[in-house]
Amino acid sequence: MASYHLSVKTVKRSVGRTATAAAAYRAGERLPCEREGRVHDYTRKQGIEETFILVPANAPAWASDRAGLWNAVEGRETRRNSVTAREWELALPSELSSEGRADLARGFAQALVDRYGIAADVALHAPHRDGDQRNHHAHILTTTRVLGAEGLTDKTRILDAAKTGGAEIADMRGLWAQMQNVALERAGQKARVDHRSLEDQREAALDRGEELVAMTLDRDPEIKLGPAASSMERKAQREAERDGTEYEPVTERGAQVHEVRQQRSLMADLLERMVQARDAYTAAREADASRLSAATEAARTLFSGAGARDFADSFTRAYEDREAERQRVLEAERAQAREAERLAALEAARGQFIEQIAEAWQDSREIEDLGVAKQRQQALVGQVKQAAARFGCGFDDIAGPANARANEIKEQRELELERERTAERSRDRGMDYGL
Repeated sequence: MASYHLSVKTVKRSVGRTATAAAAYRAGERLPCEREGRVHDYTRKQGIEETFILVPANAPAWASDRAGLWNAVEGRETRRNSVTAREWELALPSELSSEGRADLARGFAQALVDRYGIAADVALHAPHRDGDQRNHHAHILTTTRVLGAEGLTDKTRILDAAKTGGAEIADMRGLWAQMQNVALERAGQKARVDHRSLEDQREAALDRGEELVAMTLDRDPEIKLGPAASSMERKAQREAERDGTEYEPVTERGAQVHEVRQQRSLMADLLERMVQARDAYTAAREADASRLSAATEAARTLFSGAGARDFADSFTRAYEDREAERQRVLEAERAQAREAERLAALEAARGQFIEQIAEAWQDSREIEDLGVAKQRQQALVGQVKQAAARFGCGFDDIAGPANARANEIKEQRELELERERTAERSRDRGMDYGL
């Protein structure tokens, strides 16, 4: 399955971005910004394969000029927090030719123009020299206002409103997948894309009664490597090819992606073999073979042919590796839970000790004999040092809160003593001595 990607972002004036700068960067051009009074020059930018602008049929001539279009956009917006442009970022199928990718991007941009009545500024970018060489992509910068004969008019609220924006983006995601699959089919490619999540694809397969297809979709989604990890993994792959050794991922993310891709490959192989086995069983039954004979023929088909033993061994290893990983994760979770329980118990014991030492410390303050009091306090300091070593913390981590708690206890005792004295004085005033 080919890679699918479509993301929609906005160019917001509130975060310091301008439509002129965004257009200049994506097209690799030098564009003046009349509103800012500055020039954005990205003519040294590499990897730009093609650029073009699509506008509605009745649009004015200036709209087909990049500088004229985006300066008009900036001039039309007056608010400091205006959204001046919307960017549609697309992954283009590496399976297509450069002409095929350009036609595909043009077709989607034209669909945006026709659907929303906007202008679309398209830039096709080649993969970065240090990145994944399949990463052909397009940036389509669109206006946020309708473009007509009179210029830029109403905002495209259907894309902004909470009730309609999500549904519109979802529709365009589906259209982009459909357009790619049509282009791939016309080019004679077997690869296809699907804009839905793995879970949604799996449920749809089950609804159609395609259990085998659903089985291949029961896998973890592939995470994004990122530029640094991608570069490291490509270097490791080149070195493995040069040395004639098996490629081993060198980053944690690379290992995760490699595992998911291996699972996907094995499941696809299993699906193909199971389909062949099912067809063999059906053909045998139609030829009046018994169920046992047909099942035997299906089994031969499933576990015969080139690479059958390697397939079985790979599937076994993948299962064992996944089970080992599952056990490792479970053990790590158990160890984490045990450690959390230990730390909680330790914290509870430390809290209890702090309460006890605070009580004892305040008691020592109330001893009238200063020598005895000092001796008692030195003994308490020794107990705190021993407790700090036992709890794995610093002396101040116990002494600080214990001292604060001792002061609270002192205040509580003084308050209680004052209440007792007040009550006693009240009783004395009300007592009749018979004089």
